[in-house]
Amino acid sequence: MRDDNMSHYDLIVIGSGPAGRSAAIQAGKLNRRVLVIDRKERLGGVSAHTGTIPSKTLRETVLNLSGWRERSFYGRAYRVKDDIGAEDLQARLNKTVDYEVDVLEHQFNRNHVETLYGLASFTGPHELEVQVEAGKSTRVTADRFLIATGTKTYRPKSCPFNGTTVLDSDEFLKLETIPRSLTVIGAGVIGVEYATMFAALDVRVTMIEPRETFLDFIDKTLIEDFTHQIRENGVDLRLGSPIEKIEDAGEHIEVTLGNGRHVRSEMLLFAAGRMGATDKLGLDKAGLETDHRGRLEVDRKTYQTKVPHIYAAGDVIGHPSLASTSLQQGRIAACHALDTPTLPESPWFPYGIYSVPEISTCGMSEEEMNERGIPYEVGIARFRETSRGHIMGLEHGMLKMLFSLKTRRVLGVQIVGEGATELIHIAQAVLNLKGTVDYFVQNTFNYPTLAEAYKIAGLDAFNRMPIPEEYKVHRTKKKKEAK
Repeated sequence: MRDDNMSHYDLIVIGSGPAGRSAAIQAGKLNRRVLVIDRKERLGGVSAHTGTIPSKTLRETVLNLSGWRERSFYGRAYRVKDDIGAEDLQARLNKTVDYEVDVLEHQFNRNHVETLYGLASFTGPHELEVQVEAGKSTRVTADRFLIATGTKTYRPKSCPFNGTTVLDSDEFLKLETIPRSLTVIGAGVIGVEYATMFAALDVRVTMIEPRETFLDFIDKTLIEDFTHQIRENGVDLRLGSPIEKIEDAGEHIEVTLGNGRHVRSEMLLFAAGRMGATDKLGLDKAGLETDHRGRLEVDRKTYQTKVPHIYAAGDVIGHPSLASTSLQQGRIAACHALDTPTLPESPWFPYGIYSVPEISTCGMSEEEMNERGIPYEVGIARFRETSRGHIMGLEHGMLKMLFSLKTRRVLGVQIVGEGATELIHIAQAVLNLKGTVDYFVQNTFNYPTLAEAYKIAGLDAFNRMPIPEEYKVHRTKKKKEAK
């Protein structure tokens, strides 16, 4: 059965995750006719249902119920709730996701954004066929399109997924029981987040990464501090050996490594990569093709693909694959598609990893500074050096800042520890406003706060940096006046 009464739109958005939602709402505010197509029967995409929102909700629930933040005061055995079960984790997760979807539906209604649920595929450069249910489809056309389909889990045939004890990252959120032991394959952002969360629940966690290093885009000093902390928290980190075999032995899951070692656990999470969710879009009919991981190439200023009237944004275009940057990309893409001037993206954006402890960075790492040959100075503050850190019982945590010796500008900030993803926004503002080390020395920070670490790190660098000539002149004048 086919409905040939086609509807035409100014913009059709495929996918309702962060990039899709921001693009659709922006188009609605510009009084354009916009349609959002999503294959699921609920809005929000991967971000709301299996990605950002659920995983961060899970993290907060784990930290609250386990009493993790209070253990430095009350001992490692302290728990807010004994016998934490999967149902405890699910209760808060479901409430949060329901609320997120409700807010999104309200935003779409308020901005007159139309929605259609089904599997969309191009039948031509300006036309889509949407399979709304078995045997029934409808066709829609538009002047402009935005592909915001996000990513899907990578599921290699060598891994015996069974939906109960061998899981991918989407299935992992639907746990029926909390295992006593867990193997996580892949030390990327997703793997690191889940491994450290479950270690906080006192689950015996082994994280396997075939490469010698992990999270290579993060400053090495920070990774060294982070590695020390997660090992101290109970994560057994196995780096540098390929995986030979994964076996479901019934009573346990066994992983055989290339170095001959074996890892056994009750449950295994496979979190080694994701693929662009583009295989069913019929992109060839629109004149588009993807890379080997299903991702689309775009102009990073406008988010246009090589087909000018088709745009793509969010995780489907690859790095940085953040919900925050996806929101920005979708809005800019919609404005450009609808010939509406808007401000360009700021050059520096924060990167947040919601592990236990958190990691957040903005700007360059020390390795990048060295590669570019930029002379620099480093300022470091430990959270335990701050009064707020003592009050909170923080034993770890570090803030590191990098300053140019030539211009004195801050060029990179890296934070590991409690509240890192919130604290980083101070660095983001100073970076984008081209602030210098002097800002942190001259300005007063609330006391006691963790943000005071900026002052400590700023002074740490300032005291080792050469005194600018204008400061020397000012000091000489004062001496003469005193005489």
